[in-house]
Amino acid sequence: MAKKVVATLKKADQKGYAKVIKAVKSPRTGAYTFKEEIMPVDEVQAALKN
Repeated sequence: MAKKVVATLKKADQKGYAKVIKAVKSPRTGAYTFKEEIMPVDEVQAALKN
């Protein structure tokens, strides 16, 4: 399934995209949930710092 997502986002005239998956801890229960985002490669490092 991941190959299809990457294949549909890749075009010759566009920037590269990456799928970012972050683990987010709930302050109330302490359980981890995963947040998925598709963003341009240029913004990945800034998104992971936040």
